[in-house]
Amino acid sequence: MSAAWIPALGLGVCLLLLPGPAGSEGAEGKSSTQEATGQAVSTAHPPTGKRLKKTPEKKTGNKDCKADIAFLIDGSFNIGQRRFNLQKNFVGKVALMLGIGTEGPHVGLVQASEHPKIEFYLKNFTSAKDVLFAIKEVGFRGGNSNTGKALKHTAQKFFTVDAGVRKGIPKVVVVFIDGWPSDDIEEAGIVAREFGVNVFIVSVAKPIPEELGMVQDVTFVDKAVCRNNGFFSYHMPNWFGTTKYVKPLVQKLCTHEQMMCSKTCYNSVNIAFLIDGSSSVGDSNFRLMLEFVSNIAKTFEISDIGAKIAAVQFTYDQRTEFSFTDYSTKENVLAVIRNIRYMSGGTATGDAISFTVRNVFGPIRESPNKNFLVIVTDGQSYDDVQGPAAAAHDAGITIFSVGVAWAPLDDLKDMASKPKESHAFFTREFTGLEPIVSDVIRGICRDFLESQQ
Repeated sequence: MSAAWIPALGLGVCLLLLPGPAGSEGAEGKSSTQEATGQAVSTAHPPTGKRLKKTPEKKTGNKDCKADIAFLIDGSFNIGQRRFNLQKNFVGKVALMLGIGTEGPHVGLVQASEHPKIEFYLKNFTSAKDVLFAIKEVGFRGGNSNTGKALKHTAQKFFTVDAGVRKGIPKVVVVFIDGWPSDDIEEAGIVAREFGVNVFIVSVAKPIPEELGMVQDVTFVDKAVCRNNGFFSYHMPNWFGTTKYVKPLVQKLCTHEQMMCSKTCYNSVNIAFLIDGSSSVGDSNFRLMLEFVSNIAKTFEISDIGAKIAAVQFTYDQRTEFSFTDYSTKENVLAVIRNIRYMSGGTATGDAISFTVRNVFGPIRESPNKNFLVIVTDGQSYDDVQGPAAAAHDAGITIFSVGVAWAPLDDLKDMASKPKESHAFFTREFTGLEPIVSDVIRGICRDFLESQQ
């Protein structure tokens, strides 16, 4: 059977800022001196005198906050120069607290006006100091604020490999809306979700009663965000005194487990391979089994926050070749698979399933990823497989059974998850494993999508 390939969605974060009506500025309260004047964050050197000791910047960044983030700010006449500067101040504070670095979050900036403009990409700066300076230098464009147009442009053009997007890293859009959006953003939100972008909306102030009649859709937040579960929406009463809102927003942006719109079958699964190393296989056929395992594994976006791979070889005994937490790059995983040594011995598949559930899946039972077990065997097991397989199913593990040569069809069906016909596969020859690769990948993606509905 041929595979029905499901394209991987990217992961990310984008921040969108919408202008409010002219009257909304009156709701602004008291502010600090800097915010009241609307001045941008200063990156100037301190005045002459005693020189401040320079603290070395951590270039790696916050490794616990891996995200690709685009700040989409409003640059229209509606927001005006003063609030535009306040907006930049807030974005700068958020960027600073994120912990930008090579192995941490990466950020870029897009300005919405008559036509959206990408001010800088994810790949342009990897230090907080450079990002703060780049934000300060962004000029006010004016014109109309076409927020929906800007969000769609960001989803389609900003999060690309050439622009610096990283595989397996969440993509997030945070939309700042002062009052209400000036155009329809529901369609743009749909496009963003289709591109695997997590849309956040930060609403600033609210329309005054006289302006409510001008709001086209009062439920626009629920329709534009990634998921209408409260996590992707955030409110600030006005642009003044915003410092206390920085940390809670940053905590949201760094919680990659919640980034549902960037979760795909390629970056949000744990796949363990249970490989038959019995004497009936033989070394050359064992190499074909490892090639089968490699061809499945290399399809997924393996990272410390993405897909994870593990492998166990079994005969009468079991040997964990590597666990889910041992390797976090595709290159390392594939290299280890190639170097697995053939054991040779008897066939106790039931014990091997129980061993894998306990020792491989047990330590990661709190993982947000969906769990899969792919069993590859060439013969009949000397022990019961039905009981251990049922226990694995009860533990939330989806099993694909792949039999070769003398593997009994009854055993394969007893091990496989339901529906059996789409989770159990058989081939007479080891060379017949190759076309089954696409079937297993397709099955994993199908099961993952069904689990997200």
